[in-house]
Amino acid sequence: ITTIPFVIGGVLIWFLIAYFANSSMIQMASNSRPLERKENMRVYNLTENLCMSVGMKMPQLFVIDSPALNAFASGINEKSYAVTLTTGIIDHLNDDELEGVIAHELTHIRNKDVRLLIVSIIFVGILSFAVDILLRNLLWGGGRRDKEDNKGVLIALVISAVALLLSILFKFALSRKREYLADAGAVQLTRNSRALASALRKISGHSEVDSVRSEDVKQMFIEHKALDGAGFAGLFATHPPIEKRIAVLEQM
Repeated sequence: ITTIPFVIGGVLIWFLIAYFANSSMIQMASNSRPLERKENMRVYNLTENLCMSVGMKMPQLFVIDSPALNAFASGINEKSYAVTLTTGIIDHLNDDELEGVIAHELTHIRNKDVRLLIVSIIFVGILSFAVDILLRNLLWGGGRRDKEDNKGVLIALVISAVALLLSILFKFALSRKREYLADAGAVQLTRNSRALASALRKISGHSEVDSVRSEDVKQMFIEHKALDGAGFAGLFATHPPIEKRIAVLEQM
């Protein structure tokens, strides 16, 4: 009981740092850098035209120096919203395809998906931290407590572990659903479902960014195939199978 205030204080500090410094943390974890207008007018023009068409403020643009084909959106407010693209996706997609990808990421921003994902990642991290503390307390502190105290810690550990599992499953399910919604939003913005389908077809099999190690950042990519999206394993997939997404787009 005496450690609870310290744990709560630590969690609160962790949450505040992660929430307000998320942009810098994501930029460091993804090894990205600002994309200057003079460096690539094409990307700026495509993004600006899409933003003007829906009356939204243009987000910051970042680039990852990687031959992989991928992109993601991030941020929690207008000041921190950003779209990050790899050099590979910029170089290999034509204007219509790249416009579809950028529209997909702008839809994530418009739908507040990026904020929701960042908050869910923070809370899953906090729950994981709580489970770790309780487990260590049970394993190493058992000899200093009576059976009733140990029973209470065990019950708290089980409840926390179940809550962690459910929160992870919820986060993954939410992420998969939001990818379909972002695809649909991109089609509404560009009026060209075939272009995004073509872009996803080119991205498929070429999306792994070797310089990015963080699974939390990889969940934000337009494509991340950590697990097969079929069967039980599909419950832990962050993205729907790209083949299904392409099929849905081609039916629009």
